[in-house]
Amino acid sequence: MSVVPAQAVSGASPDTGPGRDDEPAAPLAPRARLLPALAAVYRAQLSRARVARIPLLFVATFQSVGIMIMMRGVVDGGAEARSVVAGASVLVVAFVALNLLAQYFGQLRAGGGLDHYATLPVPPAAVVLGAAAAYASFTVPGALVTALAGGALFQLPMAHLWVLVAVIPLSGAALSGLGAALGLLAPRQEIATLCGQLGMSAALLLGVLPPGGMPLVVGWARDLLPSTYGVEALTRSYAARPDWLAVGADLGICAAVGVLSLAVATWAYRRAAVR
Repeated sequence: MSVVPAQAVSGASPDTGPGRDDEPAAPLAPRARLLPALAAVYRAQLSRARVARIPLLFVATFQSVGIMIMMRGVVDGGAEARSVVAGASVLVVAFVALNLLAQYFGQLRAGGGLDHYATLPVPPAAVVLGAAAAYASFTVPGALVTALAGGALFQLPMAHLWVLVAVIPLSGAALSGLGAALGLLAPRQEIATLCGQLGMSAALLLGVLPPGGMPLVVGWARDLLPSTYGVEALTRSYAARPDWLAVGADLGICAAVGVLSLAVATWAYRRAAVR
């Protein structure tokens, strides 16, 4: 008894079928849109970093409050006290958004984690912005506690402390973009960690110390630091009658620097992901 081939029953040609070279490839899934992908990355990063980063946030807050207590013996009040409190508050943002994010992306690149994100239909900007937003979100309680503690320590007026609502995300965006770029561009994980710590030290020295009497070169370096303009805006808000035009200008510069630094970080992510 002869066996009838299956192709004869189905009417298909023996040259066609699954696995043949002439079969058209299945279309790939469309890439996710930026905002939904950004929200997904943000939630994932927030839940992942919640347990590991909260103890470090306490360290950052304790560090900033301790610096203000030490400066209390040197600075009595006035413009210098406002500068110290504002710089210490933004230092919490620098510790998390700049230092820790540089370490995270350096570790991600060294451990092959970028390959995982490269396989997902997620825009590169969503990965960078989602991680930056998640890390910056951890700075809100610490920066607020530092600002309140500093205002009480130096007896500063805190009626306009709501400016911190704009200073935290704008400074966080600028510093997060810088931290992500440092972590992605560093050739080794150790160098990324070193760059993050040096950046935080720069935010400490150039942001917390009163700018009056600094050498001209140090003043130029301070102008190049992204967090400087957030510090200046918060410093002006502690005045009895803030110069709102200057506050708005400082926040505008901080926002522009944030957009630029996040764009550089996105470019650095694309550059690192294709290697």
